[in-house]
Amino acid sequence: MSEVDVGRLTAREAASLLGMSLRQTRRLIAVYRQDGVAGLVHGNRGRPSPRKIPAKVQEELLRLMRTDYKDDNDCHLTDNLREKHGINVSRSTVRRADGKTSPRKRRSPRHRGRRRRYPQQGML
Repeated sequence: MSEVDVGRLTAREAASLLGMSLRQTRRLIAVYRQDGVAGLVHGNRGRPSPRKIPAKVQEELLRLMRTDYKDDNDCHLTDNLREKHGINVSRSTVRRADGKTSPRKRRSPRHRGRRRRYPQQGML
């Protein structure tokens, strides 16, 4: 953007270098001229995710997981949290809260496979 601002590049050349449309590049140039480099940064940068569960709920979830429901699997724990404690979180959230990964480790093998071709023509 500074190259365009100085005049060494045209907006069209900058668009091709950045891999975006001319219209989008002109919009970014206008923001750069008005706000500088800080204007090019995404507006949500540094903000927490709106889908993040609150810290108090996270602490309560971990406490219940490690004390009262330590022997429950993630599905059963999710049901117990919803019914008995009013904590409505998904099964994957419960799994991630304890640092576990997905229980599915790999895909199942394909049922049938094609045979490999023989190296010479006419061989079966």
